[in-house]
Amino acid sequence: MSDQIDYIEFPSTDRAASSSFFKAAFGWGAVSYGPDYDGLTDAGVDGGVDQAQDRVASTMAIVRTADLDDAERRVIAAGGTITKAQFDFPGGRRFHFREPGGNELAVWTAHE
Repeated sequence: MSDQIDYIEFPSTDRAASSSFFKAAFGWGAVSYGPDYDGLTDAGVDGGVDQAQDRVASTMAIVRTADLDDAERRVIAAGGTITKAQFDFPGGRRFHFREPGGNELAVWTAHE
């Protein structure tokens, strides 16, 4: 399916502490993808904890799409503002945008 929220990203100043908290409070697991990022498991939806210096300021929903360029055109046409241009990451490509009410989201697609 396309154009559905399938990932939630939590910014953190302390990735290890956030991941440990989620495990203790909710039983979620974590998979480390380096010193700045943990993927979350068993949370009901895929997610991650991001400690990178350029992380977003607040929790961000991420929408999966089949055609990233088309999704970007639709976001702009609907009044969204691109906040981070398309970029590659392990497993795919994505961009960030702000919707007119101020929430920042991302759209991603898997590498083919």
